[in-house]
Amino acid sequence: MREALFYRKLENSGVKCLLCPHQCSIAEGKTGICGVRSNRNGVLSPETFGRVLACNLDPIEKKPLYHFHPGGRILSIGARGCSFRCEFCQNWQMVVSKASGTCVSSDEVATMAGGNGSIGVAYTYNEPLIWYEFLLECAERVHGKGLKNVLVTNGFINREPLEELLPFIDAMNIDLKSMDPDFYKTIVKGGLSPVLETCRTARDSCHIEITNLLIPSLNDSDELIMELVDFVAGLGRDTPLHFSAYFPCYRMQIEPTPIGTLQRAYDIARRKLDYVYLGNVRDRDAGSSYCPDCSLLLVERQGYEIRVKGMQGNRCAGCGKPLPFIV
Repeated sequence: MREALFYRKLENSGVKCLLCPHQCSIAEGKTGICGVRSNRNGVLSPETFGRVLACNLDPIEKKPLYHFHPGGRILSIGARGCSFRCEFCQNWQMVVSKASGTCVSSDEVATMAGGNGSIGVAYTYNEPLIWYEFLLECAERVHGKGLKNVLVTNGFINREPLEELLPFIDAMNIDLKSMDPDFYKTIVKGGLSPVLETCRTARDSCHIEITNLLIPSLNDSDELIMELVDFVAGLGRDTPLHFSAYFPCYRMQIEPTPIGTLQRAYDIARRKLDYVYLGNVRDRDAGSSYCPDCSLLLVERQGYEIRVKGMQGNRCAGCGKPLPFIV
């Protein structure tokens, strides 16, 4: 049995998990909200340590990361469980799964990370931060081989474990679901403030991009979009922001996001941000990257067909402007 990091023992064989802001008090034989950190005889144990439920070689743009090794491929792995309970979860089968997964060691993950043209490992599909102990061990091994570590995350973690992990992380896509605390409380079953703090902390440590899923009538008002854009602009106007379309899934059956809503969000965001992208939309202009100074096409994207056209290293080939791309 592997002992978890970041917890303390309570009376009567209870434990208090200190990994995420839920800070679950867990009785013996029970698990926290995430469903995978359990109390075994008064010791907090990560049930999914060394267990992988999904493993694929994905385009890096699928994360989505548009400014991190454009056109690259990355080994993508995930397990089960999540610190949130989003009613619209698009990977809910993995979140609620009871499957144990395939046994794999961190050394095996690091070895696979360098094969088949992969640039490293993306920890994704479910919420990787609840996989913390295995994530940290893998990230150290992958980093040691000179490969890249990527987190696709809801950003819901306490500061101390985040700061221990960040030296091994090269890029993050953080899912900022809304700027409305009530949305987080009622629809997501989490909290907004810790996610905002993760965005700020990660920005100083690694490459970050932000994703927002627009859900009709819940988080798609002009006011909430403008508040989101203001926050992202505060991280830096060159921070990439991805708006994605919602489709009915899991426990939510609201109608899909209209194309017009995505375009409205795009137009609002472009007033203050240099790089705004639309997901789930076949639109060359809204998915491609352009130089904010001379408008040269830098990276053309048609789905997952990627063509780097107007860049020399991480500078614009037209005007020489330094660009916020890692290539």
